[in-house]
Amino acid sequence: MKKFFLLPGLLVLGVINLHAQQKQTDANAPLHALQPDYPVPYTVPVKENIKAMLDKVFNYLNAVTPAQMINKQTGEVVTNKSQLDTNTIVKPGDFRLTSYEWGVTYSAMQRVYQVTKDKQYADYVTTRFNFLAEWVPAVKEKFSVEYIQKKHFLNQPIDPHALDDAGAVCAAMIKAQTSGLNNNLRPLIDNYINYVAKKEYRLKDGTLARHRPQENTLWLDDMYMGVPALAQMGKLTGDQKYFDDAVKQVKQFSQRMFNKEKGVYMHGWVESMETHPEFRWGRANGWALLAKTELLDVLPENHPGRAFVLQQFKAHVKGLASYQSGKGFWHQLLDREDSYLETSATAIYAYCIAHAINKGWLDAATYAPMAMLAWNAVTTKVNAEGQVEGTCVGTGMSFEPMFYYHRPVNVYAAHGYGPVLLAGAEIYQLVSQFNFGMNDSSIQLIKK
Repeated sequence: MKKFFLLPGLLVLGVINLHAQQKQTDANAPLHALQPDYPVPYTVPVKENIKAMLDKVFNYLNAVTPAQMINKQTGEVVTNKSQLDTNTIVKPGDFRLTSYEWGVTYSAMQRVYQVTKDKQYADYVTTRFNFLAEWVPAVKEKFSVEYIQKKHFLNQPIDPHALDDAGAVCAAMIKAQTSGLNNNLRPLIDNYINYVAKKEYRLKDGTLARHRPQENTLWLDDMYMGVPALAQMGKLTGDQKYFDDAVKQVKQFSQRMFNKEKGVYMHGWVESMETHPEFRWGRANGWALLAKTELLDVLPENHPGRAFVLQQFKAHVKGLASYQSGKGFWHQLLDREDSYLETSATAIYAYCIAHAINKGWLDAATYAPMAMLAWNAVTTKVNAEGQVEGTCVGTGMSFEPMFYYHRPVNVYAAHGYGPVLLAGAEIYQLVSQFNFGMNDSSIQLIKK
C-alpha cells in the first residue's frame, strides 16, 4: 500500500525536477537571444514584401482615382470636348487629382517606377497628367474663371489661389516632363510656377507667407509647397534664380522656426508675435525635411547655398532621431509622447532618411535601422484594402495644444498615400544598395 501512495508522489517530484531542468536561466540559456514581443515587425525588410505592400496601396489608388469627365445627370463619360457644358464634371473618386497631396503621390509613383521598373506606376502618372493636359485648356476656354472657381472645376491648375494649389503638382509635373513620361505639360507648369514665384504673398524679405490665421504668418508646410517647385524649375530651365529663391526659403524659414536645441521646427511663426508658442507638429516637420530632400536632389554641387541646405538637413534628421518612439512611429507633436502616433509624418521621415543614405548624404550604419523601423511601423497601418490608416487630416495652425492632440485621423486623409509610396520605394532601394542583418538581435549594417 505504501508503494501505491508513494509512486504518484514520485511522479510529481520527477515532473518538478524535469521542469527545473528545462527552465531557462542565465546559466543554461542565451537570454540575450530570446525573441521580444515587438509591437511592429523587427526585421530587415525584404524587397518582395516591400513591393507587395506598394502594390496593395497602388491597386487601391488606381481603382478610386478615375481620370474621366462625365455628365453628372446621366453618368455617361464625356470624351469629346465639344460636349462640355454645365453638367460636365470630373468623375468623383476618393481623392482629388489636382490637390497638393496628389502632387506628392504623383512624385511618389514616379519614384516607385524608378526603383522597381514596374511600368504601371509610370502609367498612372502619364494617364492622369495627359487627362489634365487635355481638359484644363478646354475648360478654361469654355467657362469663365468665376464659374470655374465657384464650381471648383479644375480650378487649381487653371487659377491657383494658394501654394497648396500649385507647388506640389508643379514639381511632380516637371519631373514627368524631364523624365519623358509626359511631353505636353509645359503650359500647365508655366502657369503653376508663375503663381509660386510671382503671385504668392511674401514678407518684405521674400519669404513665402500667408495672411492666416494671423497677418504675416509663416507656415512650415510652405517650405514643401514652394521649394520643390522652384528647385525643379531651376533644373528644367537652368535658370539660377529658381535655385537661389529655393535656398533663400530654406534659410529664412530655418532662421525663424528651427529650434537648434531640439533639432526640430515649430509649426507656425507670426511676424507680430514677440514670443512664439512652439508646437512641433510631426507632418509639418515632414514637409520641411522633404523640401530640403527635393532641393538637394537637383541643387548643383557648386551652388553657394548647398552646404547650408545639407547641414540644415543633417541637423534636422539628428533632431528627429531623438523623438522616434519605441514602436517606430513619431508622435503627432514630436516632443509630446502623450500625443498620438501618426503615420504620414513617419512615412515622410522614412523616405527622406533612406533617400539621404542612398544618396550618400547620411551614414548608413547610423541611420538605416531607424528608417527601416519606421517603414516596418508604417506597414502595420496599411489595411487589407490598401488604405493607409492613422493619418492626421488636413490641419491648420494653432497656438495651444488641444487642437493638435485631437485632430482626427482618417483613411481618406490624402496626405498618407504619397509618403507611404515614397517610403516603400526608398527602402526598396536601400536594401538593394546595402547589406543588413541581425547582430545580437538588432538590425545592423553589414560592411563588405
